[in-house]
Amino acid sequence: MNDSSPNTNTSPKTYPCPRCGTQTAWQDNKYKPFCSSQCKLIDLGAWANEDYTLPAETTPFSDEL
Repeated sequence: MNDSSPNTNTSPKTYPCPRCGTQTAWQDNKYKPFCSSQCKLIDLGAWANEDYTLPAETTPFSDEL
C-alpha cells in the first residue's frame, strides 16, 4: 500500500516562551516570541532595568571620571 497523500495530521509548530518556558504556537501569535502580553511586558521591564548585560573588560569612559 503506497500512501502518497500529504500528511493531514500536522499540529502547529510550537516553541518555548523565552520568559516562562510554556510551549506556545508560533502561527497567529501576536505576542511572539512570547506566550502572552504578561511575559512580553516582564521581559521589557527586565531590559529597562538593565538586567540583561554583556560582559566587558572595562567600562566606556571610566578613565574620564
